[in-house]
Amino acid sequence: MPGRADRVRESAAAGPFRDFPEQGTVVVFDLEITAWEGSLARGWSEPDEFMEVVQIGAVKLDAAMPMAERASFEVLVTPEKNPLLSDYFIELTGITNADLSRHGVPFQDALTRFADFVGDAGLVVSNGSDWSDLVQNADWAGMAWPFKDDLFANIRPRLAGALGLQESQTVSSTLPQHLGHTAMPGAHTGLGDSRAIALAIRELRAQGRF
Repeated sequence: MPGRADRVRESAAAGPFRDFPEQGTVVVFDLEITAWEGSLARGWSEPDEFMEVVQIGAVKLDAAMPMAERASFEVLVTPEKNPLLSDYFIELTGITNADLSRHGVPFQDALTRFADFVGDAGLVVSNGSDWSDLVQNADWAGMAWPFKDDLFANIRPRLAGALGLQESQTVSSTLPQHLGHTAMPGAHTGLGDSRAIALAIRELRAQGRF
């Protein structure tokens, strides 16, 4: 099975981040994926550690400053390969197995809803290569990729440079604190972390640092 980096190189989903468009719409998104104690450090390398999407969160912003939020999106996804969430994941995100039982939908439905939310946005960004997990999960689901080529971009290198951080330190949920703000609600959830990323983008652009 190809690794995460290989999936990114082989996918036409993403292109290099250059800058935000001067007008139109930008979407900032974030994923929560199945995880276990130590799985990040291991690179999800254990035989049963599949990186299944559990939540997609996003905000739709005006491309022009001050990048006002125009809409938000959040959906829970029921994983198939590991349908029971680990205690580690539940403690980290606050998402429970009961939440999935009540509100979770199949990945195919979730990705279609996300594509509808993205609509005609000119750029979709994430703090990391989150789109590679969408690509892999779409492959597992046997569904066609519903987005145009080069729509997605990773802004983590630019965020890290603007904040003077290592990329490994540029964690979505803590971005507001690096800019002197208190922690935002919903840390380690798709929508909460999307809004944390959006806050950092706005402030750094306003300061001429992004």
